Amino acid sequence: MPDQLTLHTIVSRGFSQNAYVASRAGRTDCVIVDPGFDSQAIQQCLATHHLTPRAILNTHGHIDHIAGNEALKRCWPTCPLVIGREDAYKLTDAHANLSAQYGIGLTSPPADELVDDGGTYTAAGFTFDVLAIPGHSRGHVVYLWNEDDPWVLFGGDILFEGSIGRFDFPDGDGRQLLTAIRTKLLVLPDDTVVLPGHGGATTIGRERRHNPYLRE
Repeated sequence: MPDQLTLHTIVSRGFSQNAYVASRAGRTDCVIVDPGFDSQAIQQCLATHHLTPRAILNTHGHIDHIAGNEALKRCWPTCPLVIGREDAYKLTDAHANLSAQYGIGLTSPPADELVDDGGTYTAAGFTFDVLAIPGHSRGHVVYLWNEDDPWVLFGGDILFEGSIGRFDFPDGDGRQLLTAIRTKLLVLPDDTVVLPGHGGATTIGRERRHNPYLRE
């Protein structure tokens, strides 16, 4: 992990989803990536480490990645909620974000800012490159921080250690997902750290060499 990055991972119960609190060394502001169901643990992390969120970044609009949005926005109402343009509608639609099928019916506040493929987003001293990786969810984006070595990718539900994201949802597409992974992610440096939405961290090089789903 880069020396300039301080990272805290909060794993939500139930879906075993990873939320990330990221800050740059020596700073007291941070970004939160994909706040899941355990918003209290995220708030406790912020309090323990004396951090103030400057952005809530959603990789996509599925329930396990947006469940904490509302609680965090209540605490920090001016902190912008950010998501890819094509997935923004899922925040406020319980059927689209898949919570209705679990009998939860959960929604999020609407997005404050939308990001697009090829754009950048800057907050808390980070500048992230935004890459659209559809296939798991139509509007899924990933956030790449390449200002230090190794690069770090907040990858959501796209690439896991030895696996890839599901594509059996209504707007999923396996061919699209694999194409996007190969053309946009596997071209990154081998030591790029992938921080996925579930499970442990991996690297681009490891997945290029060993991921069975990525073999031709």
